[in-house]
Amino acid sequence: MRDMAFIGFLVALFGIGLRRPFVLVLAYVYIDIVVPQRLTYVLLNSLPVSMIAVVAAVMVWAIADDKRDTRFAPRQLLMLLLLIYCGISTSTADFPVEAAEKWEWVWKALAFAIFLPLTLRTRLRFETLGLFMVLSAASIIIVGGIKTLAGGGGYGTLNLMNSSNTGLYESSTIATVAIAIIPLIFFLMKNGTIFPPEWRVKLFGSALIFAALLIPVGTQARTGLICIAVLALLLLRFTKRRFLYIGLAAAAALIVTPMLPDSFTARMKTIQGYKSDASAGTRLAVWAWTWDYAKEHPLGGGFQAYLQNNVRYEVERTTQQGANSDTAINLEIDKARAYHSAYFEMLGEQGFPGLFLWLAIHIIGIVNMELVYRKYRHREPDDDQWIGLLAGALQQGQIIYLVGAVFAGIAFQPFMFMLVGMQIGLGTYASRRSYEAKRLGSGGTFELQQA
Repeated sequence: MRDMAFIGFLVALFGIGLRRPFVLVLAYVYIDIVVPQRLTYVLLNSLPVSMIAVVAAVMVWAIADDKRDTRFAPRQLLMLLLLIYCGISTSTADFPVEAAEKWEWVWKALAFAIFLPLTLRTRLRFETLGLFMVLSAASIIIVGGIKTLAGGGGYGTLNLMNSSNTGLYESSTIATVAIAIIPLIFFLMKNGTIFPPEWRVKLFGSALIFAALLIPVGTQARTGLICIAVLALLLLRFTKRRFLYIGLAAAAALIVTPMLPDSFTARMKTIQGYKSDASAGTRLAVWAWTWDYAKEHPLGGGFQAYLQNNVRYEVERTTQQGANSDTAINLEIDKARAYHSAYFEMLGEQGFPGLFLWLAIHIIGIVNMELVYRKYRHREPDDDQWIGLLAGALQQGQIIYLVGAVFAGIAFQPFMFMLVGMQIGLGTYASRRSYEAKRLGSGGTFELQQA
């Protein structure tokens, strides 16, 4: 029965997409985030539905969609350069077979992010894309939230419908993304036109935000706790009564802390006592190894270059005997440990050029969204104010991701590249609106497309 529900939904999306090309883009977004082919038993898991969706989306867009407002932004060129560079590094990778496996999905994430802005030319499309991204992620987040409330969970053990532990089903990844989309949820709750702001929309949005905040608890991913702290700081900028906000946040923390599971509290304490945590010790050792490797191989070693690392690190072990405690320092050795950081992932795999391109893509995004936000934030609601508010939400989500990426190897996470594609589309849309306004002011005419 579950298989039929997934198949029926996809058939409906593809059917509507034949008349409305943008729906095929949304179909790919849904497939790439939820990965329904891994949640079914027959048919879908034997078909390349992801490839079918993206090929259909590009073909129908090329043939039937209106392309009068299409623009190619500088960041799309940077992503294209990164795509080409990754392709070259894959051909010369230290581990060709393993590198090819990662390249198989990385190139799709980059290529789709380059294509996505070309399809975003109206407010309706921006909102629809935002809704599909949020609701697709919500299908995972809600499950995780319910299971967390029911007492399940634990680091690496929270079952999110898919046991593959890849994509958004991986603990640190979903913990980061769940918090990063909260600003976008706020935007859709308050400014949406597809589902206008009313009590049911606000109730669902509030419940979804609560579920997103539960994900770091259920997964016990320390990255998620750090992302929550960053979100709290970012929201402070948009709060008029800041002292009241700080007081309420502190009170909420005091109330919630005693209710948290002991296992979660114990794991979060290792953020401070990292010397006694083997995971943190390994992470620091791998980062040091990656830096040394990059100095010898400035162009990187291709995808999965970490497989050759061999690291040594010290871990403090404290034993309690009555009133006395004894601390010993043990030397640990580990091999083929993942980077656990998007920054070191880029440095080790794509070298300094790849890291520079990746950082440029994200830093330009933060700056560009800041400029758009400042330009439109004081407009009237019926005078493109939504552009500035959406820019602020996308900027906050990107900053949360970049902080979370310090502790998680999610440099090529497709969901976040979709967010980048949405940013690029919004930037070009804002530029076009400014150009149209100038033409109108000088006596010119223009036709604003609505669908």
